[in-house]
Amino acid sequence: MPHRTASQSRFSGRRYHGYNDWAKLTYGGRLQKVSIDAGFTCPNRDGSLGVGGCSFCNNEGFSPSYLRKQPDIYSQIDLGIEFMRRRYPKTLGFLAYFQSYSNTYDSLENLKKTYALALSHPQIIGLVIGTRPDCLSDEILDYLAELASQTLVELEIGIESCNDFVLQECLRGHDFACTQEAIRRAAGRGLFITGHVLLGLPHETQDSLLAGARALSCLPLDALKFHQLQIVRGTRLANQYRADPASLTLLGPEGYLDAVIDMLEVLPPHFKIQRLGSEVPPDVLVSPDWGMRLYKFPAMLEARLEARETWQGRLFSAPKFDSADQADST
Repeated sequence: MPHRTASQSRFSGRRYHGYNDWAKLTYGGRLQKVSIDAGFTCPNRDGSLGVGGCSFCNNEGFSPSYLRKQPDIYSQIDLGIEFMRRRYPKTLGFLAYFQSYSNTYDSLENLKKTYALALSHPQIIGLVIGTRPDCLSDEILDYLAELASQTLVELEIGIESCNDFVLQECLRGHDFACTQEAIRRAAGRGLFITGHVLLGLPHETQDSLLAGARALSCLPLDALKFHQLQIVRGTRLANQYRADPASLTLLGPEGYLDAVIDMLEVLPPHFKIQRLGSEVPPDVLVSPDWGMRLYKFPAMLEARLEARETWQGRLFSAPKFDSADQADST
């Protein structure tokens, strides 16, 4: 019989802490997100910070096709639930996932109306709100905390990288300090927070990824999503890649999984892992084409973790505070 580590038992038999496993234990079943495009934009697109978005960003590559066909939120939810029920027939409940662009980047009045419309759908039991760390005013966070006292709310914050030079080079428009502050302010209000990280960005190195993982370990996050960099049509990176493919080093499947594992080893065991990667429709994907579907990732990751004889949190050490740090926190 194969040896089972204590961590494997803690993670429902896995070597990492899967969000879906946690949700089944916590809520009694699978919670499925239904993507919504509510028509929001982004300060990196409307001219407030810049135009054209981050160098890697084209939401067509990451949003279901039905979002482009159904402008009405209710219709998007209906179609999304119909699709998800076929794929996951044992789903316990559905969460309205405000996915496209920055879904807290509007007036509080309009945000309230939009969220209320999604929650009025009889099959929606909560919200997942994706946004940027620089689009979270105290006023909006206070409202989300109030909403979370009445229904399930998850806040998804785009971190992408913890390295300021990487963020600058991909035209992100904010630094990592902004991300840290937003996460701490949101957590201070009791919100469930998922961080989104993008592996393989230009100028990111193994050392900077590990430094980033240690920095994330010090933050009050509940969950993380890992995505691999994919060159998507209609982006600045696509233009750069076409002009000079050698200027961008793209990860292959094994290199990517090793990068995920390197981070998992130093992350806290309590971080739930929501996603291990992403898929881009072939008609918008420029590179790389791995020739595989995302559903294979969990088994691949588990096999790779076993081969490396490691698990999430194996190298994690709780952050230590000196007297000055403790004084600052009081």
